[in-house]
Amino acid sequence: MLIRAGFEIAFECAAPTPMLLQVHVRPEREPDLEQPEHLQTTPYTPYTTYIDDFGNRCTRLVAPQGILKLSNLLRIRDSGVQETLPWGGKQSLVNELPDATLIYLLGSRYCDTDRMAAEAWALFGNLEPGWTRVKAILDYTHERITFGYQYAKGDRTASECHAGCKGVCRDFAHLAITLCRCLNIPACYCTGYLGDIGVPSDPTPMDFSAWFDVFLDGAWHAVDARHNQPRIGRIVMARGRDATDAAISTAFGAAKLVRFEVVTDEVKPGGR
Repeated sequence: MLIRAGFEIAFECAAPTPMLLQVHVRPEREPDLEQPEHLQTTPYTPYTTYIDDFGNRCTRLVAPQGILKLSNLLRIRDSGVQETLPWGGKQSLVNELPDATLIYLLGSRYCDTDRMAAEAWALFGNLEPGWTRVKAILDYTHERITFGYQYAKGDRTASECHAGCKGVCRDFAHLAITLCRCLNIPACYCTGYLGDIGVPSDPTPMDFSAWFDVFLDGAWHAVDARHNQPRIGRIVMARGRDATDAAISTAFGAAKLVRFEVVTDEVKPGGR
């Protein structure tokens, strides 16, 4: 399968403003690209890229005064096969986990495990460790939280989401990640493209999506508390402890978002 994905984002800055962007596919998916990505800036703005400690490709630039438009359009090969969930997956003891996974057991900016630990153990502590617990957490989060773009709030923590029962995809991910970490299951925040491929079209505007990877049976597996079903064509852009590490944009100054459009769809045979 070939997938067309891309975005057009614009910021308005009152003065030259340094920015950090994570708008490229993860390096491990780059071999699947039909041709290398090319981030376009209007007006032309020079930028540099680097790989951060989480393995994400990051872009640095200084947005000029006025409006800066950023755009990217890519075509990427995908298996077209629906994701397989880790049914029966076993949970490792903490002392047996690989060193690199331990950071994903710790609390972070939006995943406030200290506030959720007692609740997590009360809700899920009597369930079999591993996939049984993870599936229960996914179901619980999916049913508890009401999704709506009007509920977006940039500084909402997992415990606040749990109490308020509303949010967007990042809030679903943060809450489920936090519950997993409280139960000693490594969980890593992810963001990227997720089009309506193989499922009914969503009438709401397309956005970048958030989900998470869970570590079971010695490997990472993608799971999604918002949609709570296996999907086709998930394209990861960034991974990290929470949305702080995988933010699409971080401005070191005032930058007003004035345009945000995302597309993700399957390229039909003979399509361009």
